Amino acid sequence: MALKSYKPVTPSQRQLVLVDRASLYKGKPVKALTEGKISSGGRNNNGRITVRFRGGGHKRALRAIDFKRRKFDQPASVVRFEFDPNRTAHIALIKYPDGELSYILAPQRLAVGDMVVSGEHVDVRPGNAMPLANMPIGTIVHNVELKVGKGGQIARAAGNYTQIVGRDQDYVILRLNSGEQRLVHGRCMASVGAVSNPDNMNVSIGKAGRTRWMGFRPHNRGVSMNPVDHPHGGGEGRTSTKGKKTRRNKSTTKFIISSRHKRKKK
Repeated sequence: MALKSYKPVTPSQRQLVLVDRASLYKGKPVKALTEGKISSGGRNNNGRITVRFRGGGHKRALRAIDFKRRKFDQPASVVRFEFDPNRTAHIALIKYPDGELSYILAPQRLAVGDMVVSGEHVDVRPGNAMPLANMPIGTIVHNVELKVGKGGQIARAAGNYTQIVGRDQDYVILRLNSGEQRLVHGRCMASVGAVSNPDNMNVSIGKAGRTRWMGFRPHNRGVSMNPVDHPHGGGEGRTSTKGKKTRRNKSTTKFIISSRHKRKKK
């Protein structure tokens, strides 16, 4: 997909760079595969703000994306590609032989009319899904499960991917884009290829209002706060207090072979 810049008729259009969506479907999504999205404004069930700087934004409909891909050995054809306001990646509408429609994350190098299939042993082609243990080393994958049957959790954003770099008994070693190497069980499912819309990283919002349309409110810096309000706060003048570790999930630390924070020796 190409990038689209604008003639600066207004000041906000001078920096505006967006992804050209001319090749995407221009109609509405499949109604049976959508549901209303309730905007919480960053508040929990008690009405208290638990995620700051959220609220407002355009009304959206949630698309039911198939992250599990458990309909084995039934080749489906790609009907069209659609824009999804809930994610940076594009989605693909696929149709199974029995007439069932489903949305999946659209990988790169997949075209309308192509066939995608999931199963235990299928071809290593973009859009196909199979267990990690059955893929050759070096395969680029996305939508990777962390728990068997839970559905894809890793590499779902635009242009993202992971690579299989080795095996260790029942586990597969994945190298993430962050540089982290991680063990994932071989029976976990993953889809072949990298996620679509890699040009998303080059988008320039252009104005503050467009950020508000996406549901993000003005954000103040942590270093401008007091120590009681933020880990970066406090200090006479500008001080460098960044780098506080926020990871709390110690139960999965054993699956991390090489941390993304580990300094590389020259």
